[in-house]
Amino acid sequence: MPHANENLAISKSDSWRMFDDISPRYDLLNRLLSFGLDVFWRRQLVQFLPAQHNQKILDLATGTADVPLTLVRRSKKIEYAVGIDLADKMLSIGQKKVTAAKLEDKILLNHGDAGHTDFNADVFNAVTIAFGIRNAEDPLQVLREMRRVLKPQGRALVLEFALPENKILRALHLFYLRTIVPAIGGLVSGHGAAYRYLNQTIERFPCGPDFCAIMEDAGFHSVSAHPLCGGIATIYVGEK
Repeated sequence: MPHANENLAISKSDSWRMFDDISPRYDLLNRLLSFGLDVFWRRQLVQFLPAQHNQKILDLATGTADVPLTLVRRSKKIEYAVGIDLADKMLSIGQKKVTAAKLEDKILLNHGDAGHTDFNADVFNAVTIAFGIRNAEDPLQVLREMRRVLKPQGRALVLEFALPENKILRALHLFYLRTIVPAIGGLVSGHGAAYRYLNQTIERFPCGPDFCAIMEDAGFHSVSAHPLCGGIATIYVGEK
């Protein structure tokens, strides 16, 4: 696999600045470029939550808080959810969404680094990260941190873009990522490099069995991959 920042439009260490730059159009472009599928994908996370009630959830690289909002709205098992991100402008938009949903008592957003959180060990029933781990300079460290803060028998849920195994679908998807996404994303956001970075990181990031192996290296067991929409995205599940 190429070095994390090799020939990327934007370095991964600066990706949070990119997300702050595109934050005013981020949610709109997510819906537009995924044809609304990103909403469906986040909803699928709910079915992989642990079974117990009064769960404490941590969402890493939470962005504009779509994951905690989705989980809290759709699961009565959650006592509260915490979301952290390095991009403060994204968090500001997320906080407005939490306030509008009247969920301030259930969702807390804070500035924080996914690879090095301030939480004690063995705190959360589930830790989630959606479309964020491929932006990390050290994905293995993020996974190890997820495992550290999970309670025993806790569960990690990683939702990430992937590449379909079907050759025709993969070719069509790559054409879309390489041409349509940068054109529309750059036009709407005014930040063309951000949407060139998107397809570059998707193409380079390990998916399927390769990512499952990384989760196992981080100490997770019973790791499984659940492809969505022909493999355009995948939910990875690992147990502590």
